[in-house]
Amino acid sequence: MRIGELAEATGTTTKTLRFYEASGLLPPTARTPAGYRDYGDEAIARLDFIRRGRAAGLTLAQIRDILTVRDTGHAPCGHVRQLLAQQLNAIDGQLNDLRALRGTVAQLYDAANNAEPDACPPEQVCRYL
Repeated sequence: MRIGELAEATGTTTKTLRFYEASGLLPPTARTPAGYRDYGDEAIARLDFIRRGRAAGLTLAQIRDILTVRDTGHAPCGHVRQLLAQQLNAIDGQLNDLRALRGTVAQLYDAANNAEPDACPPEQVCRYL
């Protein structure tokens, strides 16, 4: 299938597919006599894997590493498991940071909700912050 057909089949763009090819995420494919890229069905599966990896929060560099391991004939499952553990730890850290931020904003909101805005001293931008 040509690049436009692959883009349509996978819900992506031809620009993204060219970027993936240049980045090593999608291997270069055969060309037709007219010079058009000619992708096989394996490209759909690979792009689906890339989409799932991105949905899990993996970077394109991490996904490329996984694909490189697979392309050398090895199962990357151990590496993927390690990346997912790192991703979970990062998400947990972000959630903790967001909880702390929420607490700070809630306190500021409560203080602002109980204050008179007209009583704000002119030398302050806003006493709520």
